[in-house]
Amino acid sequence: MENQGLYLTLRERKLLLKSLEAELRLEYRRRIEIILLADAGLSQAQICKALLCAQETARYWIAMAQTGNAHNWSDRPMGRPKTVNEQYLARLKELASHSPREYGYPFKRWTAQWLSKHLVKELGIQVSTCHINRLLKEMGLSTRLKNNTTEKESSSLHNCGIIVQDLPPSNCYNNKNLATDCLMSFGNST
Repeated sequence: MENQGLYLTLRERKLLLKSLEAELRLEYRRRIEIILLADAGLSQAQICKALLCAQETARYWIAMAQTGNAHNWSDRPMGRPKTVNEQYLARLKELASHSPREYGYPFKRWTAQWLSKHLVKELGIQVSTCHINRLLKEMGLSTRLKNNTTEKESSSLHNCGIIVQDLPPSNCYNNKNLATDCLMSFGNST
């Protein structure tokens, strides 16, 4: 009679061993190996050392074996799920290219937060504001106001009363007669 493991049935163990024969991604292979080693009685520390895996990974898959869920080793896909599709990108581009007022909002410009909220309502896909901004940037779009005000600002600076060159030198602050010296140097610079 074959050795009975701690958590797996004979059938489950055979299925997992058969799965190891297939070409699997390293991460999936490691899941199965963790489950099999835990079933054989190895501790979390021993498994981590043998497979060079993170404690969190070993702990999770050991718990899956202990709770009778070893058959779910392939149910959790690797990496972050891809939620943004072509429809989402097209709608984001369309929204960003039009005023929010056209869609019933009281404000003049979109923010990434409002674009995200609107797209959740329309398409049911939740995307962070950082990711919205990243997607807009990739499309050559932005929620920020274009900087056409630099010429206006620079021309208005010439009309103001104080210009940086009118400030007193910094050595004024080290003198004994602070007020007098600074006022005199300020008066000499004009």
